[in-house]
Amino acid sequence: MELLNITASPRGDRSRTLNVSTEFLNTLKGKYPGLIVRDLDLFKENLPEVLGGSVDAKYAFMSGGVPEEDSMKSWNEIARYSKEFLAADIYLISSPMWNFTIPYKLKQYIDIIMQAGILFSFTVNGVEGLAKNKKMICVTSRGNDYSNGSGMNEFDLQEPYLRTVFGFTGITDISFINAQPMDFTPDITSASLEKAKAEARTLALALELA
Repeated sequence: MELLNITASPRGDRSRTLNVSTEFLNTLKGKYPGLIVRDLDLFKENLPEVLGGSVDAKYAFMSGGVPEEDSMKSWNEIARYSKEFLAADIYLISSPMWNFTIPYKLKQYIDIIMQAGILFSFTVNGVEGLAKNKKMICVTSRGNDYSNGSGMNEFDLQEPYLRTVFGFTGITDISFINAQPMDFTPDITSASLEKAKAEARTLALALELA
């Protein structure tokens, strides 16, 4: 069983998001000592650009053609990330909320891996996700409280986007741990962080892996 640990925070040990996700991961590894964890830090990774030859190759494949040889190198680099994503059984995404949504590095990574023929396919019945029966846990931190009934919920473009885009790949078993609000008074921030950590431990202990 392999977990892909996707980090989308540039703050390292100072990250409140990672404080929570580390709690989840350590608890899960305690429950499943044989769990293989593959780390992917998006702010340290030299992610390829989706342009030029990779785009040409993508559309060539989608139309049933064969890409030109000089476009295959950039395409293979893109496809590698998509295939490595598909190879995992469970996913942990750690992402602070930036401007109501996700950091640009996570958006770039999603644009890289969302490739037809690898994570989804077009069929006579519509789009079919190819990453079915997998689990995903998203740990977020938000400066304000965006929960239902908070008055700020309509501005939460983070959770709906992640549910939608990964649902497109067939991943529908998605759990969220949202540390919020994190930019209020120190006592409120501390209490919110501890609450999220407790939720992380509870979710990890309840998680059943095949």
